Amino acid sequence: MTVSWAYIYEHPGSDPVADRVVLDRDGQRTYLVPVPDPAMAPAVAVDLLAEGVALIELCGGFALAAAARVAEAVGGRVPVGHVTFAVDSVRGATHYGELFEADPSQPG
Repeated sequence: MTVSWAYIYEHPGSDPVADRVVLDRDGQRTYLVPVPDPAMAPAVAVDLLAEGVALIELCGGFALAAAARVAEAVGGRVPVGHVTFAVDSVRGATHYGELFEADPSQPG
């Protein structure tokens, strides 16, 4: 039996289908799925349900409201997790966010 789960994250200019990575080993299938905008995440999550995903994790960069929209879209059919940052990593996450907002085309 294969257990499938997905991690959805924001990546400007990405295509959630063409740019996804699927790791399939030893009974676990992991989908790494970029979305160019968090507004696309609910539809992507619903599509992943059709592929048999049993758990969805969202990048900590998603706002709480965007995470709530994903959870609403899947309607309780699978759990939706939202990565959070430990207190000691907040400063680094904030710095990354500032760099991203200044110029998302440049690596941090």
